[in-house]
This record gives sequence, structure tokens and C-alpha cells, in this order.
Amino acid sequence: MLFLFALILFYTISTKCCSIKKIPKNEQEQIVHIAKEQLGKPYVYGGHNPKKGFDCSGLVYYTFQEMDISTPRVSRDFVNFGTAVPLSEAEKGDIIIFKDTNPKKKQAGHVGIVISEKDAPLKFIHSSSSKRSNGVVITNFEERKHYQDRFMKIVRATK
Repeated sequence: MLFLFALILFYTISTKCCSIKKIPKNEQEQIVHIAKEQLGKPYVYGGHNPKKGFDCSGLVYYTFQEMDISTPRVSRDFVNFGTAVPLSEAEKGDIIIFKDTNPKKKQAGHVGIVISEKDAPLKFIHSSSSKRSNGVVITNFEERKHYQDRFMKIVRATK
């Protein structure tokens, strides 16, 4: 009986696992292309429109919507979205999540889209509200301690 239960459990888990499809490579490239078309657009709190500007989650939301992939609209909701992948496995089109800038808050406060190849230095595109780089910019993760200290996780959207 225990063997039968284990067999059913294994089948259920493996079926769910395998039914999740990774975004194809050509679509990952399109995600990056769409996001890069927004470079230089201004930071606008609550923004998710290329004509007006973006906040960080608005850029991610807009980019993935253009590919008919549903994502959360608010940064904190990305923590429970997609499939978590190790930082070392991050690839183009993955979503990078950071803690809020307020250290008292333990929730996600910033998101971006990975634009680098898997084994290359990690770069991501995001809409920043900082005075240093306001609006949609590309950041090298390994060169910015500010983001390294706030890193939460990488998630991969699935179709």
C-alpha cells in the first residue's frame, strides 16, 4: 500500500513538473529586445506604459504582456511567481528580485529582467528611481554592491 502511495505521489509530482514549459530561446531574446526598446524611458511611479514611463514592476509587466505572458503588476508579488532558479543558472528573460531599500521591510521592493547569457556576468534591465540612473537602464549586478546586498532571488516565467 505504501509503495502504491509513493508511486502515485511520484507520478503526480513528475506530471506537474514536466507540464511547465520553459520559455523558448527565441522568445527569451524577444523579451530582452522589447525591454531594451524602453531604455531611457523615465521612471514613473505606477507606470507601465512606454508613452509615459515605467516603475520597475511596470517595465517587467509591460514586457511580458507584449509576449502574452502574465506576470504580477507589483514587485512584492513576484516572490511567489514563476519557478525559482539559482543565481548561477540565471539566463535571458529571467526576473531578478531585490529586497525593498528600507531594511525594516523584508519584502520584495524591486524587480528587473536578466539580459545576459547564462555564463556571462549578470546584467539586468530595470526602471530605477535613483538620482544616479533615473529611468530604464541596464545594470551590471557584479559591479553594484547596492543590488548584491538586496538580492532575493531569480524566478523564471513559464508558459
